[in-house]
Order: sequence, then structure tokens, then C-alpha cells
Amino acid sequence: MSENTVECDVAIIGAGPVGSTCATLLRKYNPDLRVVAIEKEVFPREHVGESLLPVIMPILHEMGVWDDIERANFPVKLGASFTWGRDHDRWDLDFYPVELWKDEPRPARFEGQRRYTAFQVERAIYDDILKRHAQSLGATVLEGVRVERVGRDGDRVTGLDLSTGQTVRARWYVDGSGVVGMLRRAMEVPRWEPEELRNIAIWDYWENAQWAVEIGTGGTRIQVRSLPYGWIWFIPVGETRTSIGLVCPSAYYRDTGLSVEEIYHKALGEQEEIRALLEGATQRGDIRSCKDWSHLADRLVGENWFLAGESAGFADPILSAGLSLAHGSARDAAYTILELERGELDRDWLLGRYNDRNRRNIEQHIRFAQFWYSANSCFTDLAEHCRRIASEAGLRLNPRQAWRWLSQGGFSTEQAGLASVGSFDLASAKQLLERFDERGRKVGMLIDGKNTFRLNLAHATKSTTGVLRDGRIVMADSYERGGRTLVVTGVTGAVVRALEQASEFGAIRRLLTGFFRSVGEDPDRGLNMAVQALEVMVEEGWVLASYDKKYPRLQVRFEGSHQMRSSEEGRRALEERGGEIRFVFRV
Repeated sequence: MSENTVECDVAIIGAGPVGSTCATLLRKYNPDLRVVAIEKEVFPREHVGESLLPVIMPILHEMGVWDDIERANFPVKLGASFTWGRDHDRWDLDFYPVELWKDEPRPARFEGQRRYTAFQVERAIYDDILKRHAQSLGATVLEGVRVERVGRDGDRVTGLDLSTGQTVRARWYVDGSGVVGMLRRAMEVPRWEPEELRNIAIWDYWENAQWAVEIGTGGTRIQVRSLPYGWIWFIPVGETRTSIGLVCPSAYYRDTGLSVEEIYHKALGEQEEIRALLEGATQRGDIRSCKDWSHLADRLVGENWFLAGESAGFADPILSAGLSLAHGSARDAAYTILELERGELDRDWLLGRYNDRNRRNIEQHIRFAQFWYSANSCFTDLAEHCRRIASEAGLRLNPRQAWRWLSQGGFSTEQAGLASVGSFDLASAKQLLERFDERGRKVGMLIDGKNTFRLNLAHATKSTTGVLRDGRIVMADSYERGGRTLVVTGVTGAVVRALEQASEFGAIRRLLTGFFRSVGEDPDRGLNMAVQALEVMVEEGWVLASYDKKYPRLQVRFEGSHQMRSSEEGRRALEERGGEIRFVFRV
């Protein structure tokens, strides 16, 4: 290595959540790898995107940084409160039932109820903790250094020329540069930008705003409130600090002729609930704005490079999925590089797997965002805009048709073996479709009223699918048929094994209860997830459902691991506290 050349195994552009997650996992599982992250800013620095989802929590735990994040005392996110959809009433979506939430001193451990919650974070602090953790494992972070030029030979990156005059050369390169997409641009990768989701975000920070709801010790919900022309986020990120922003179509903002400051204060003044929470609060006075456009790169990999996080794609912030996609794709990139270094798995298969899995995941989130916007009757000033979104996306607002459209990309793209669509579990996703439908039509559960279930693997091809586990991409059994994949792992695997032994739901339930107890999972929550997995398997034809009059019928209610209800119901549940878990099913 000369003083003008930095040689390493993996070079990462950016040391934010993508760069820090990727670097941490690379060093954790292969401490011999030389990992360099190049960061143009000097941390701590502010960044928008403060609302996390529970899917991130196991990744932070795997990185070994969850305890550090918890010690920062960020508000615990139990869910979100919305004004959105068919009616103009408020409703809550909770990751964990507030009536079961138990007060506990903080910092708390990653166990029990904390496995099902998330954080609302001040990014200057959060990102700095992640960066310092990566450094503690031996990753090199070059702060205040810009990548000025990406060297290229065909589809291969040959080096990164830095603002210091040095050149970084590596075997593998990861683009964690966010929307800038340095590698994506250098490698001339086109991207898809849905015209109808070209929004702008305008935000500032406030001190001493009231929390809309306090749940136990440090627990709360973010607030999402619709206006005729957009929506406001209200996210407490610390004991006294709150992030408050407006999202609206860029075309609407342009047509108003108002300045960024004017439309921001107009929005806060017109939303009564937000205005009430700001009584006595102080605005920092440094309003910022940015383009908030959903996009998806045509491909996420090349000969020796990966796009991760926002450089790969972005789904509108209404889903709070930005950091989920960032952490998830960074973890996947790290695992893929680790396997490429080992050389035991086929290179083309590894690259193809990363590309396809992460593109499907981003696309599914964009689809969900399109549905959210097209179905919001609160957007009275944007009625034509919403109709255009529905038309261009090919949406039918019949809930069953919309459900099929949303699930075209398949399930479980974020966590293999779990039934989810765009970061929502199946039950809450179906509830959303019903809440957003103008006539209140039902989606329904196909397993409702049935009691006998049999595996249907006819004409399916047995295969294997890569699952991320303990630093390895391990092969899990799977079945392929008609463009659908059944992955026999996680909760789905438990359901398959139960169906191999029994067909009547009562017997299936007993088998699953025993399994979840044996692995330390709460049986009620495990059965909740299993019933949703069973619904997906029936939906995709992997299981045949029927009714046998010898057994009681299975009756399904929409109460998933994400619990959805009116804000008044949520308020009463919070006041009562200590109620019992309500099952997603009964017989």
C-alpha cells in the first residue's frame, strides 16, 4: 500500500445505517476482512428518517449494538396513529397490544415485549452509535472524505478516487451513499420513478412539544395526520425533541406558489391535533426540504459491486420503511460478500439472489405506497391525483382485487418464513384494505369457517432457497410452482411440519403450540403468526382448506400481531391495561 492507495477487501461508500450495518456484519463474521467506509460528513450529523420498524430490531441485536441503542433512551415505538382512508376518524396500528405493555426500567434487554417494538431515533445520535460500533469491530471509517470519482472497467469498479487525493481499491464495493447513488450513477444503471409518487418533504425540529400519547416508560406512537393536500408526521425522537414534517406532491407545492416555510406553517396551523401538541413548544427554525421520490434501480449488482439502501431504491415514507430497507439490504449485502469470499456457493446464484430478493422487497413497498395514496379520501385537494395513481398502478379498489395486486410480488421478502406484505403482517394488511375501501367491503380470510387443511405439493418442483443465518446463507428446502415459492423455514416451516402430521386444525394447533414452546417463543404469538402463514399457503394453493362437520369451524378475526383499532378503542385499552391477548382465531 502506497500513501496514495488504500487497499482493502470491501469498500463502502457511506457510513450511515447501510455502511455501518454492512461493515459491522462483515467484521463480526470474518474479522480478517479489511473493510473501509468512506463518509463525506463528519459524525454526528443530522438526518431525516427517524421512525424504525420492529423488523430492524433483530438486525441491531445481531450486530451487537441493540444495547447501545437502548441506552440512548430513544422513545419506544409501539405503533402509529393515523388519520387516513375511508373515514376521517383516527385509528391506531400497534405492533404490541398497549394493554399488555408492562412498565420496565430502561435500559431494557432485547427480550419479551421489546422484541416486538421499535425505536423513534434522533439520527445524529443513532447513526453515530452505529458508526462507532463498526469501528470498534475493526472497520476503518474515513470521515469528512468525499468520493470524487468511481473508476470503471466495463461492469467492474476499479477504484474510488477520494477528495484526499488517495484511491481506494477493493475486491468488493457497496454503495451506501443514499439517494446520491454514486455507484449506480457511475455504472449507468437506470431507475424507475413512479411519476405519481414524486413528493417533497419539509421538516423541522421542535422542543417541548407534547407527546400525543405516553405508554408506560418511554413508549409512544408516531402521529400521521392527513390534510386535503398531504400529510404531517409527528415523531418524538427524544425526551424533549420532536421531528415534525409535511409530505405533499411536488406538483401541488409548485402550484401553490408558496415558499417552503409558508406551506409548512400553513399545514401545522390547519391540523388541529398537531397544532394543540405544539402549544408552548419552540421551533428550531431551520426548516429543511428534500425530494421524496420513490424509485427502484433496474439492477442492484454488478461484477464486483452492490447497491444497498436508498441507492437501490426507496418507498414513500408513509410506510416508515426507509431504515428497514437500508438495514435489511446492507445485511444481505454483507452475507452475500461473506459467501463470495468463502467460494462455496455459486457466484451467479448469490448475485442473482441478492438482486431479485431486494428488488422485489422494494417494489412491494412501492406498491403499498401507491395503494395508500390512491385510497386516501382525506386528500380532497388531491382527488384527481389519487385517481391518477390508481389508474397508472392498475389498481382496483375492490379489496380482494387490491389484495391480489399487492401480493403479486409474493410474501416474506423481508423475513423468510413469515407472512408479510410491505412491512405489514398479513392480518393488518388485510385490515388496511378494508379500512381504505370506500364502501367498507371485506377482504376476508380464506381459512375462516374451515377446519381441515392438507398440503398440496402436486406439480411443484422441490428446490432450495438461501436463508440468512449466523453469518451464512444456508439452504432451506423450498417448492416452486407457477411463479410462487414456498420456503420451508421459520413459521412457515413449522406449519408445513405440522401439516405433515395432522390435518384437523385442533391437532395442528397442538403441534404448533408444542413447537413454539420448545423454541422459547410465546405460544399465543407464535400461533398468531402460524395462522397467518396458513392463510398465505391457502391463498397460493400450497394448502387445500375444507370443512369437516365432525370438527368445530375455525373462526378468524382480524387481530394480528399488528393490532388495528380506532384511537378511542386504543385509548380505552391503554386506560384499562392488563387485558388478555385476543387471539387471531377461535374454534
